[in-house]
Amino acid sequence: MRCSLKRLLYFSRKIRPLPNMDINSYRGELAALTSALLWALGATIFTRLGQRVPPLALNLLKGIAAIAFVLLTLWLRGDRVPAADGITWGLLAISGICGISFGDTLFFAALNRMGPRRTLLLQTASPLLSALLAWVFLREPLGPLAGLGIVLVMFGVAGAISERSPPDVGAFQFTVAGVSFALGAALAQAVGAVLSRAALAETAIAPLWATLVRLLAGEVVLLLGWGWQQRGKWTIGDISSPRAIATIAGTAFYTTYLAIWLQQTSLKFAPAGISQTLSATSPILILPLVAILGERVSWRAIGSAIVAFAGVACIFWR
Repeated sequence: MRCSLKRLLYFSRKIRPLPNMDINSYRGELAALTSALLWALGATIFTRLGQRVPPLALNLLKGIAAIAFVLLTLWLRGDRVPAADGITWGLLAISGICGISFGDTLFFAALNRMGPRRTLLLQTASPLLSALLAWVFLREPLGPLAGLGIVLVMFGVAGAISERSPPDVGAFQFTVAGVSFALGAALAQAVGAVLSRAALAETAIAPLWATLVRLLAGEVVLLLGWGWQQRGKWTIGDISSPRAIATIAGTAFYTTYLAIWLQQTSLKFAPAGISQTLSATSPILILPLVAILGERVSWRAIGSAIVAFAGVACIFWR
């Protein structure tokens, strides 16, 4: 017994203590995961709204609602306009045009043609594109453990999405137009993320102000595009009922206002590739809710979730 106790004490001295897991050190990663959960909740609602409202008009309406929420928040908090140079504001504006004007509109167009599962499957290209662009233009390399984590997350997400679609979305199929829109959305969102990272990483701009600038710039371009598309008709689809308006506003609150705010927070405190990778875990994070609602979750989906969470662990422990 004494020998065993001595051996235990000997080995206890050899064990290194766990690193200090200060939650503030991971606020960028945690913000990205929360943003992913909000987007997962909104994808199905936007798919249904897309049957009644054209993608460009839907993107415009949700952006207007989100801008109102941001302005109200800034007013309640008493935040003043931060000091920053024109280049920083310009990067955020271009980021909004890429990620919101083009990225979200293409995403909604892909949802209308292929449904949420197939669209989100192709969206897994966005984190890899973000990591590559950040490495080339921002000199933001990722270590081996972070790289392994990104690969595991992408495999897990792709595995969860690519299983057979349920009957209610079985009418959706892969199409050339849908694939083009989804990949275009992935590229636009990757470019937008890297530009935001470049503007936020070394400045004192708060993520909420970055959210406002991106939304304003994106909405201006959307408004111009919508006006050109309408050519004097000025119709925005079937949103005549108060319920439809309330649905768009409510969904915009958590998928645009809160999700973009969290995304900008993530890009300020975490590398672009890691931020986009964790933001892409929506299909994994939605699985517990799907199970609670009574839908059967396959063993393949559970295995994919385990792989993805192993990747998330690698990213946090990098």
